[in-house]
Amino acid sequence: MSTATVSLLRPAASNPATRPELTDALRAAVEAKTAAALAVLHDAVAEFGANGELTFANSFGAEDMVLTDLILANRLPVEIFSLDTGRLPAETYTLMGEVEQRYGTKLKVYFPDATAVENFVRSHGINAFYDSVELRKACCGVRKMEPLRRALAGKKAWITGLRAAQSVTRTGVAVREFDQANGLEKLNPLADWSEADVWAYIRLHEVPYNALHDQFYPSIGCAPCTRAIALGEDVRAGRWWWEDPASKECGLHVKKG
Repeated sequence: MSTATVSLLRPAASNPATRPELTDALRAAVEAKTAAALAVLHDAVAEFGANGELTFANSFGAEDMVLTDLILANRLPVEIFSLDTGRLPAETYTLMGEVEQRYGTKLKVYFPDATAVENFVRSHGINAFYDSVELRKACCGVRKMEPLRRALAGKKAWITGLRAAQSVTRTGVAVREFDQANGLEKLNPLADWSEADVWAYIRLHEVPYNALHDQFYPSIGCAPCTRAIALGEDVRAGRWWWEDPASKECGLHVKKG
């Protein structure tokens, strides 16, 4: 009997969550949800697509890879952008290159202001985000929120891969909502998708994905703020795992008020 275990030194042999059994029922569910998601995207293009006023925030998680495939495989005129915080895992950069090759596209990447990052690190330390929720959110503010504001400038709507089943902070996610914090419409075409739905789509369409997902990283952000999870844990348990679940948002998707 094998005694192999999951550890930092010995990667897991496989992650069952990323390879769901493709039953007829699951295939049918994914087909129906794919059609619904495409309808949301087509409607968004019709309403907001003029003059480049619609954009998709791609963080290269599994959900975002589903949307990337839906947009690019169907040649939808939707801008795609990404935020490079400067501390992403190597596997995320590898995936970025795979996406460009697979779909014949060039990614639009926004970086944090270098002076702001330097000032934060000099004032608080290189890993200050571990010290308090306030400092962690301040780090996210510098590395994510400010670049996001630049990415959304002049837009009327943005698309995200948010799902209601992802965490306790996202149970109320709707397919469409007004993003008061950023002053534009927010579309979440996969709001009602389950983890199995996402991975079934990826397998059925052979969509590239982050290699860390197979190592029990269902939600991937910055490298120092992301860890693998145990079977049965919440899918976002590996994000800012030292914090209370209710505070586990970087600010990109926190509703104002």
